Amino acid sequence: MFENYRVFKTEFAGRPLVVETGKIAQLANGACMVRYGDTVVNVAVTGAAKPRDGIDFFPLSVDFEEKLYAVGRIPGSYLKREGRPSEKAILVSRVIDRPIRPLFPKDMRNDVSVICTVMSVDPDCSPEITAMVGTSIALSISDIPWNGPISGVSVGLVDGNFVINPNKEERAKSRMAVTVASTDSRIAMIEAGADRVSDEDMYDGIMAGHKANQEIIEFIKGIQKEIGKEKFSYPSNEPDHEMFEKIFEFSESDLKVALDTDDKTVRDARLVPIYEAVHAKFDEEYPEQEAKIDECMYKCQKTIVRRWLLDEQKRVDGRGMNDIRPLASEVGLLPRAHGSGLFTRGQTQVLTVATLGPVSDQQILDGIDDEETKRYMHHYNFPSYSVGETRPSRGPGRREIGHGALAERALVPVIPSVEEFPYALRLVSEVVSSNGSTSQGSICGSTLALMDAGVPIKEPVAGISCGLITEGERWMTMVDIQGLEDFFGDMDFKVAGTHDGITAIQMDLKISGLTPEMVKEALEKTHKARNYILDEIMLKAIPEPRAELSKYAPKMLTTTIPVDKISEVIGKSGKVIKEIQAECEVKVDITDDGNVFVSGLDFENCKRAIEIIDTIAKDPEPGAIYKGKVTRIMDFGAFVEIAPGKEGLCHISQLDVRRTEKVEDVVNVGDVIIVKVLEIDDKGRLNLSRRDALIEVEGLTPEHNSQYAPRPRGNRRNGKR
Repeated sequence: MFENYRVFKTEFAGRPLVVETGKIAQLANGACMVRYGDTVVNVAVTGAAKPRDGIDFFPLSVDFEEKLYAVGRIPGSYLKREGRPSEKAILVSRVIDRPIRPLFPKDMRNDVSVICTVMSVDPDCSPEITAMVGTSIALSISDIPWNGPISGVSVGLVDGNFVINPNKEERAKSRMAVTVASTDSRIAMIEAGADRVSDEDMYDGIMAGHKANQEIIEFIKGIQKEIGKEKFSYPSNEPDHEMFEKIFEFSESDLKVALDTDDKTVRDARLVPIYEAVHAKFDEEYPEQEAKIDECMYKCQKTIVRRWLLDEQKRVDGRGMNDIRPLASEVGLLPRAHGSGLFTRGQTQVLTVATLGPVSDQQILDGIDDEETKRYMHHYNFPSYSVGETRPSRGPGRREIGHGALAERALVPVIPSVEEFPYALRLVSEVVSSNGSTSQGSICGSTLALMDAGVPIKEPVAGISCGLITEGERWMTMVDIQGLEDFFGDMDFKVAGTHDGITAIQMDLKISGLTPEMVKEALEKTHKARNYILDEIMLKAIPEPRAELSKYAPKMLTTTIPVDKISEVIGKSGKVIKEIQAECEVKVDITDDGNVFVSGLDFENCKRAIEIIDTIAKDPEPGAIYKGKVTRIMDFGAFVEIAPGKEGLCHISQLDVRRTEKVEDVVNVGDVIIVKVLEIDDKGRLNLSRRDALIEVEGLTPEHNSQYAPRPRGNRRNGKR
């Protein structure tokens, strides 16, 4: 039945890698099922037979589909089926997209779709890496034009040693998580998160990953040689060379004048009449080829900018290759926000706002990995006005999600633990103006906002990008690329870190890959640049986290109670904990291991809630002093509840430091008073003393008069009590 069914096997970082073809998804242009340990990913790639009309880009889509049956779970949604991709799935799709996209023909406009379906997950064998390898295999054996293969690995740093594709236990101890994709000669993609790892360790880790990739690339080449299809032909979208030469000759001098400015608005305005003049001259000569004429104009600008950089060492805004655009930092812009920071780099501006909340506000995740919650969240918004465009807002796209995740990854290593700072944290970066490097601007703005909010981060983090221009064997890098250099250049190498080390990397390429020398130079230049940004700009705006939180931020206190006492604190149907929250105007969260988090706007109320919880969880002891509420009054004394379900008698003789004739002269029902536990009798009943508590806490004596007693309730004038 399956005449073309084939199985290919190899070892991948000490675990079996099995590739099956010809059995599943036989109608796709290329397909394979990859088994790595017990992880199983099915990859199918399809390509349209004809190009899509009216587009000036290559329409590639990559989807990493998480199926919860892969980990034996039923989706938690109302519909009980997978909905839109999770944030993690979108990020993995981007990681797979970046190394494969530059290897497609630049002039192809046929739609290509890659779908990676995760069907089984082994925690020790990454489904992300399995999907990347499967994508490379499916494209290589398909008839879709593609200049692969590639391979990808994950690199960890455990106890000072590099580990390829670390297992679950090793990932928990690793100081970095670096995904490296390679061709047979160059590094095609880097995505990294690290706990302040040095440039040297990061470089060595990248090289270790690049070396490990070569074995899998040879394995894939063997599969391609044995069963690979002949690549189909396609109509080229490359503009006619003669057309390009004529347009370039006509517009070159005007384009040079238009491009030679550091102001994006001025540049865009200068280009409008040039485009109009070019169309007026060539639309008639090349009828119904307006899109090709615009493509030629794009290539003309690209040629000019690249020639300036390579031949004249000239940047469009006049900077040197290692110069950073004008910078500015500001904090405390929003009076009611818990923290805010504005970071400006040239015409790029990012306003980041920090919000603190109780730990229960952390994000609950429903994915295929072991991560169930996320305490630190970063969201990135890129409105159309930031680039002077007009379009409705439709929520975050894949780019916004990717940039937000990069900034989040960059700050996670310096966020204090929940024990040190018991809050959930949400940061939102609003890009209010964009001319390149907004993701790195959001990293700097996030550091400012966190420090302004009083979050005791371990170290400040800054981000900077490095660009690249290549021509044959010639190449050069430049620091802090603006929009035009990103648009016409070959690389956007983003690096975030502290003075001590790297916390995140994201590398986008438009060429097939980087040499080791290019990687090393990019790391060196970005390290110097981020130190300058930290020392000369950010730390001058706010040298250290504020000592106190905003008065509008919730106050947070924590305690720990025995696990067997959790049910008592919660009470039947949550009765006790609801009473505590209502009485103290706080929010109480209790984890399964007995950690209690109390949050509220008033510190004294939080403190009172902690006292009540501790009293419930820990049996009262003679000599201890508590705050309690008067629940009943008798002729012989008052009953005081020091915690839900724990009530004692304060005898009339123990109500005050002076003689008391009537209980009502001192206390009324509902009053909150301090009491000291005198004794606990053999039946577990509490005997309390307000008198001893006043003497011990307030230093009162019998000579003090009744001003220390609570005033009777009601309106004496009308006789009501």
